[in-house]
Amino acid sequence: MMNVLIPTDFSENSHNAIKYALTYFSDVAVNFYILHVSPKNSDYKEEEQHRFSDFEAEMQTVQSTSVLLKEEIKTCQFQSKNQAHKFLPLQENMNLVEAIRKQVAEKEIDYILMGTKGTSKSNRSELGSNTCDVITKVKCPILVIPEHARFNGIKNIAFLTDYNCIYRNKVISSLSETLDLHRSPLRVLHIKARNSDLTASQTDNKGFLHYFFKDKKHSFHFVENKDLEIGIQDFVETWEISLVSIVAKNLNLIQRLLLRPTLKSVSYTADVPFLVLHE
Repeated sequence: MMNVLIPTDFSENSHNAIKYALTYFSDVAVNFYILHVSPKNSDYKEEEQHRFSDFEAEMQTVQSTSVLLKEEIKTCQFQSKNQAHKFLPLQENMNLVEAIRKQVAEKEIDYILMGTKGTSKSNRSELGSNTCDVITKVKCPILVIPEHARFNGIKNIAFLTDYNCIYRNKVISSLSETLDLHRSPLRVLHIKARNSDLTASQTDNKGFLHYFFKDKKHSFHFVENKDLEIGIQDFVETWEISLVSIVAKNLNLIQRLLLRPTLKSVSYTADVPFLVLHE
């Protein structure tokens, strides 16, 4: 039985992430833990006072949250087509990262699944910060679902790498499980520095990946482009990439591609989820 944790703030973005999760794990027995966190943070409360009317602010109580969680669970049960899917509501009144860490440990969570607006100007700072905090501070695979993502099968999975590190068993195992879950080919994409060849250690690390995935369909590619986002965008479109995987230590690349894209012309973050893996 797989355990999946999904934080929710009851927004459309959260609803979409949950809907994506139900189809992504449609053929698997899963305990879905739907978590709502009410942070004890004065800045958060001040921000909320500006955002909501007095009446709406009063609705942010433990009782109303319980009602919303119950409705969320009912919706999940209605939408799920797998009788082996179970939905369990969770409430925490603490810092988001602390709450997620607690549930990951107590519930033995296999995956965290979070929605993010990504390129949205209005919520970029807050949502980006939350996602970054979870990615860097919680040692658990996390599926980041952009607001426009729709599940249409996983045709190909990209793994972004510079071949500069030896991938530990946890990363490789998680990636292998993802390939098996959807019977998807792996497309290893090397982020290459311009006019440079692989070093001996990089060649060894590439060879290790080839050896480990020798029984699975896979291929190796590279992108060498002064505009990294455009190079990866072209690769995603050409190879029909449905999921981009990356190791959490490459946070700068994650921020650049997923949370704070610098090029308005790059739109793949609007519909392609990221799988962030931990060593």
